[in-house]
Amino acid sequence: MATGSAPQQRRKAVRAVSATADRSERRRSGQVQSLARAISLLNALTDEDYGLSLSDLAQKVGLAPSTTHRLLTTLQEERFVRFDLERNVWLVGVQAFVVGNAFVRSRDLINMSRPHMRNLMEDSGETVNLAVEDQGEAIYLGQVECRQMMRAIAKPGGRVALHCSGVGKALLSGLPDSEVNKIVQRRGLGRFTDKTIDTPAKLRQALSLARKQGYAFDDEENAIGLRCVAAVIYDEYGHPLAGLSLSGPTARMPDARVSVLGALVVKAAGEITTALGGAVPDFSNYG
Repeated sequence: MATGSAPQQRRKAVRAVSATADRSERRRSGQVQSLARAISLLNALTDEDYGLSLSDLAQKVGLAPSTTHRLLTTLQEERFVRFDLERNVWLVGVQAFVVGNAFVRSRDLINMSRPHMRNLMEDSGETVNLAVEDQGEAIYLGQVECRQMMRAIAKPGGRVALHCSGVGKALLSGLPDSEVNKIVQRRGLGRFTDKTIDTPAKLRQALSLARKQGYAFDDEENAIGLRCVAAVIYDEYGHPLAGLSLSGPTARMPDARVSVLGALVVKAAGEITTALGGAVPDFSNYG
């Protein structure tokens, strides 16, 4: 027995498929919303070393306590959060550390810095260098050369003294004075040009200025005719992970341009620090 014409049956089939698709889309939307809310709870807890009560956490993220509790119990099952029975507060769980530690293991300083280095070269027109501290010296890991005929070349693996180079002074500025003093006592303050900093007092003054303005400045202290501005890339503990610098001849880096280039290198170093999960330290404790 016929239940309807062929066109009617086709319309019913289309409506059925559409209804099924709508239900699937609603489920997906609900899942995405739940995921976003769960992530917001984790983010809120990362800012609280001593945890938060259910009501305080719900208020902080703008969710109902019942919804907050449901999401927290799900996260607790996967060990992303934990509940302190004695203090009646929620805290970040061990699985969050496991996931975060996987990022630390997998991050690659050079590859993650490379796009920012290229952008910095394009914005500044000068050569960009990446270096780390090694045994009281700065060792270059990578470079993006500018397109100018006259440019500074620092081959990967090359070394430079910390106290007389922009990238070196940037790395020193990220350390407490007590650590700087140990490096100076071990390595000394060798003189390379007439402008080289050669006393601990002058170095402390230069590092204090670098911390204040965010970048270090090498004014022909390592090589005559070469200037450099550099900033620090920090790790998750607020320790200097690497130094990022712009270097070029004094003719292209006059006094009026130093602060402009300094702002560019500070911005790029900050972006790399963020990409690596780093944090800028509190310099008030560095004296």
